[in-house]
Amino acid sequence: MASMTIRNIDEHLKSRLRVQAAHHGRSMEDEARDILRSALSTEGEASGQSLIESIRRRITPLGGIDLELPVRDPIANRVNFGA
Repeated sequence: MASMTIRNIDEHLKSRLRVQAAHHGRSMEDEARDILRSALSTEGEASGQSLIESIRRRITPLGGIDLELPVRDPIANRVNFGA
């Protein structure tokens, strides 16, 4: 397995990572690995899926509503200034 070092992490971000890792009962390194794994495992452009399909996949389980569309007036006749 490969390893990497991340430098110049903001102290506030590091503190949040530490708290989140403790909340999940694991080390900061394990927490960071899980965050990276989750962030990079999402489907989308890498899988050739369109943005609209990705959005639809996330929103569909939430349900939906039927909107009543207002009645539109017909388009007014154009004025002919050259006649």
